[in-house]
Amino acid sequence: MNIEYRILLPRESEEYRRIRLESLKEFPEAFSANYQESVRIEKLTLEYDIENQTFNKFVQGVFADNELIGICAFVNSSDHIGNIYQMYVQKKFQGKNIGLNLLHETVKEALKRYNNLEIFLEVSPDNTQAKHFYKKANFQEVEPIDEAESIILMKYKSF
Repeated sequence: MNIEYRILLPRESEEYRRIRLESLKEFPEAFSANYQESVRIEKLTLEYDIENQTFNKFVQGVFADNELIGICAFVNSSDHIGNIYQMYVQKKFQGKNIGLNLLHETVKEALKRYNNLEIFLEVSPDNTQAKHFYKKANFQEVEPIDEAESIILMKYKSF
């Protein structure tokens, strides 16, 4: 099996849509978006961004034998702050470090594009598997701003 990590090309926006909708259907508790609502949207925001190769947003894909099996999106929200979104790898490819490598490739690309960048992501407190995964990928929990918040903020710690 040949595994390749790269930024999605404009012509691959439909493949992004397919895998994004699959992620929402397979793991509804892991994302703030909803499958039923998303499937009715003619074109998802990141589909437009992929087609136009928006510089401050990109979707890193992982391909197995040229088939898209996972995505990880990055959005630069300000000069020195960026966010990881929509991290997903198909179930049959999980547990093989493919997701970890996908996340690392996304972080590497973001750091290449921006100097002195702080990278954050959000995870549900109930999603212990994801929290463990992100800690393994060098993300650490940030002190909560609001104790009532139902989201955990994590920050990438570079070496």
